[in-house]
Amino acid sequence: MMRSQRRRNFHTKKAMAEINVTPFVDVMLVLLIIFMVTAPMLSMGIDVNLPRVQAKSVDVAEEKLVLTISESKDIYLNKNKLALGELNAKLEAIFSSRIDREIFLRADRNVPYGFVVEVMSEVRKAGVDKLGMITEPPEETK
Repeated sequence: MMRSQRRRNFHTKKAMAEINVTPFVDVMLVLLIIFMVTAPMLSMGIDVNLPRVQAKSVDVAEEKLVLTISESKDIYLNKNKLALGELNAKLEAIFSSRIDREIFLRADRNVPYGFVVEVMSEVRKAGVDKLGMITEPPEETK
């Protein structure tokens, strides 16, 4: 009789071996959101005094071409310095192998408007479909 009682107790006491994954999923989602927010905040490295305007920000999912015009009218394609005459040929060569024909323009606020329009004209001649302007949000007055 004692032996049958032991068997019955052995079968009724099972150990719970379930792991609750809900806290793990919560932590992973928080980390994903943090990485998604901080990834676009990486800067290029060329110091430009950007104009401040109120506009919707642009989502940058992959590395895009950024055309920078410094205060001294130097033109940089990402970090490579170019002359205005070389810009059209360089862009045509780059966009011949790319699907998206999109470029972003960063121009110092002290660069004359006419020079920025000249650069934009060269960009359009190279067959660029989308030209985005990079600005900074306006400063809040206290």
